[in-house]
Amino acid sequence: MVNAQAPGAPVPIPGVTGQLGDATVVDDNEAGVTYTAFLPNRTTSDLRGFVAGTSNANGTGVNFAISVSGFPDPSLGPFMYHIHDQPVPSNGNCTATLAHLDPYIRGEQPPCDPTHPETCQSGDLSGKHGNVTGDPFNTAYLDLYLSTHEGPASFFGNRSIVFHTSNATRLTCANFTLTSGDSTGSNGTSPGGNGTVNGSTPPAPFEGGATTAFVSASAMVAGLAALLL
Repeated sequence: MVNAQAPGAPVPIPGVTGQLGDATVVDDNEAGVTYTAFLPNRTTSDLRGFVAGTSNANGTGVNFAISVSGFPDPSLGPFMYHIHDQPVPSNGNCTATLAHLDPYIRGEQPPCDPTHPETCQSGDLSGKHGNVTGDPFNTAYLDLYLSTHEGPASFFGNRSIVFHTSNATRLTCANFTLTSGDSTGSNGTSPGGNGTVNGSTPPAPFEGGATTAFVSASAMVAGLAALLL
């Protein structure tokens, strides 16, 4: 079992929001679009598995399915995971993914209050939905504030997932890639849906990092269906 929260950890403060306001619900996702990040086979980490996000059938939000195992000693937890703003470069350097996806400029501190997910960083998945709770770690949930459309600042398909220890050490990382559907479509006009953050566009897709284990499409779909039941 992995500890849920370290003693003396900072406490979330309700009502803290971003400089551009609270995140808005994404309601224009094209149904059936899936982006998946497969954790690479690294000699420096035993973490293996995937994080997959599929647009909700009604277009509102993204259904995430996560299956990861191989976490280090529980004393290094609680283990957290986030969508980071930049993709993993070809050398696999997780530091190059920069900070969490944060189109509303909220910042990491104070910690996310999961009872008010609209006030959290868009990419703070474990903050909104809970830290890693066991090994293996399998979970599924709906996140209302991320986009599978190319263009909006809340789009995560050309970004990366990073797993951390409690002291923010980066254990492993992987790029999201399109594994199902068509990600093109209309975009919103809110800060989370205008394709810009502080005048810059989201990063271009980049396929880099260490070699990943092959997983067939049918096996992944079956796994996603089991987690979402």
